Parts: sequence; structure tokens; C-alpha cells
Amino acid sequence: MHRTLRNALATVIVTGALTAAAPAALAAEQAPSTAGVRAELRNPKTVKVADYNQARNTLINAGSKTAAKSHPAHGTKDVPVSHGTSLLAEARDEFRAADRNLPANQKRSDMSIPHYNAIHSAARTMGIDTW
Repeated sequence: MHRTLRNALATVIVTGALTAAAPAALAAEQAPSTAGVRAELRNPKTVKVADYNQARNTLINAGSKTAAKSHPAHGTKDVPVSHGTSLLAEARDEFRAADRNLPANQKRSDMSIPHYNAIHSAARTMGIDTW
């Protein structure tokens, strides 16, 4: 009887220890590995006016008519990130429409490589990851 009680108590202790350790082990297992995986970046809440205007000029120089029609930011130190994402999305759609008849080997993400580079340069200037 003494032995049975001791074994039952040992089982309860081991089970309790495993139960307490399980959430930590699961959390470690579910945490994404950063080796070889790009960390998810978030867009900033605002964009500096100078960065927005520089990105706008980059898109205008690449031939974006929608960027040329947009107004340069002024009068504040920051603009909402939605202004920058809209600028990028409109230029992307415009470039894709203009480049739709190009051969596939001259395109990247459905637009010409110079247009693709201009969009991504403008996005980096503003610190925007997704648009």
C-alpha cells in the first residue's frame, strides 16, 4: 500500500510538471524561425512629407500619370500612410495596364522591369511594405 501511494504521488507530480512545461514547449515550437524566413514588416502609421514627395517624383519620372495628377504634400510634417499606399497602388495598376502587352521575359509582377523598380524604390523611400 505504501508503494502504491508513493507511485501514485510520483505520477501526479510528473504529470503536473509535464502539464506546466507543455505550453512553453508548444510556444517554442509554434514560434516562427527567422532563419531563412522574411519577417513580416508592418507599414508605418505616417510618412514624412519629404519622403512622400520624393516617392511621388520617382513615380512621375517613371511615367506615372496618376502620380503626376496627385498633389505634392505640404503644410504638415507627416501624411497618413494611406496616401502613400494609394499612390503606389494607383501607379502599380497604371503600369500593369500600360505594360500588359510586353513579353513575359521583359516583365516582373505584370509590369516592365523599370516600372517595377520605380514602384519598389518609391515604396522603400516611404518605408511602406505592403500596398
